Amino acid sequence: MATELLTIYKTLDAQGILCPLPVIRAQKAIQEIPVGEILEILATDDGSVGDIPAWTKNTGHSFLKHSHERGIHRFLVKRQK
Repeated sequence: MATELLTIYKTLDAQGILCPLPVIRAQKAIQEIPVGEILEILATDDGSVGDIPAWTKNTGHSFLKHSHERGIHRFLVKRQK
């Protein structure tokens, strides 16, 4: 089975800031990239695990992936509109 290679267009470093700032900054950052491109969000706030997927659902963007390594949450979101 082939694995799709995702290309990151922009990275938002939201490490060290607390809810709701990662989501607020993600909203601004996603408006700065073209439709169809991928925003990578790096966050250390555990609240972002629920907040980022909820934000994508409410805004119509695609939540692609979440991973967690060494205290850093990594989210991939595709801009849809």
